Amino acid sequence: MTNARLSLDGREVTLPVVVGTEAEHGIDISNLRSETGAITLDLGYGNTGACKSAITYIDGEKGILRYCGYPIEQLAEHTQFTEVAYLLINGDLPNRQQYAEFRDKLTYHSLIHEDMKKFYEGYPPGAHPMAILSSMIASMSTYYPNGGADAEDLNIIRVLAKAKTIAAYSYKKSVGQPFIYPRNDLPYCGNFLHMMFAFPTEPYIVPKVAENALNKLLILHADHEQNCSTSTVRLVGSSQANLFASLSAGICALWGPLHGGANQAVIEMLEMIQADGCNYKKYVDLAKDKNSNFRLMGFGHRVYKNFDPRATILKKATDDVLNQMGVKDPLLDIAKSLEEVALNDGYFVERKLYPNVDFYSGIIYRAIGIPTNMFTVMFALGRLPGWIAHWKEQRQDSGRIGRPRQIYVGPKERSLVPLEKR
Repeated sequence: MTNARLSLDGREVTLPVVVGTEAEHGIDISNLRSETGAITLDLGYGNTGACKSAITYIDGEKGILRYCGYPIEQLAEHTQFTEVAYLLINGDLPNRQQYAEFRDKLTYHSLIHEDMKKFYEGYPPGAHPMAILSSMIASMSTYYPNGGADAEDLNIIRVLAKAKTIAAYSYKKSVGQPFIYPRNDLPYCGNFLHMMFAFPTEPYIVPKVAENALNKLLILHADHEQNCSTSTVRLVGSSQANLFASLSAGICALWGPLHGGANQAVIEMLEMIQADGCNYKKYVDLAKDKNSNFRLMGFGHRVYKNFDPRATILKKATDDVLNQMGVKDPLLDIAKSLEEVALNDGYFVERKLYPNVDFYSGIIYRAIGIPTNMFTVMFALGRLPGWIAHWKEQRQDSGRIGRPRQIYVGPKERSLVPLEKR
């Protein structure tokens, strides 16, 4: 076994090196504090491995993303989102019988309890769909309590099946339209679009191009290793919190504009540029100006250093969707102009500020009719299988509760002066 050595105050400590299947190296510092009294400090955990996982592999330098060994390019091209969900949760793709049974379960459990529909009456008309989604998922624990391994497996099916219904109802509530029940004859993505856009008195045919685009988007968002929301799910789950509570916490973590809200921020940026006469060059110059607070949203990535493989897939999908649906979106022209700048301007090339997955996903969602305030909800729907897989893996592999350390920088000990003397 390879070891690393750390020298501190004249004392040398031997630390084992853990090697992953893709030759990733990690220095195990589990015993560092007990042997030296010191801890590591890594703001944002950018260089800290909190677990060993068999779910997703990323090589940011080479632009590689694989789910359980399968390249994301192949999964996006040849599978359905429900297949990928099965893969992440179970570790391998299903055979035909397994897939048929899995789909049947997801269809059977699509309805939410009728009493849960009453919860929507308590939300104000302008309630953000993410707030509704997180609270509704958490409330599922009151209807479907834990009860052993079999109940846990059934709850996984329940939350996957019902999340799309809860999300669609959140949208219907926000626009004051009646809820639409799921249909047993529609696949996962088609069923969601039906519940989003159908009316009780009018027939609605789900556009195949929209269904295919949504399927691809959900696959690309299904997992992304130890990001903010996934780490949140694992940390909450480490306390033995139930599945629904852990997923609700992940949804809240995803809500932030630096995480799941990034594609919404892209659309809002493009709308701002459009309102300013489509003068994208002005904003390119602002992005280069170190004295400006303006930031081009949807460019660059903390993990991928050369290109985001998901963005490469979505770039083609964006053109296909807009062409087939006959959408003429002025925001797309602005987006393409910004993309051209990012790929050719030395400032952006040198800093590797290329378009990422958020840059294109918002435009596709907009084209198929998903409103901007639902973008993060769509991200959450896609990420659910990954969260579930990590929650399950954490429970199986480690019984240890997460407990990060800190470096205290507050005041030293001081004496309290009673209030009457201050």
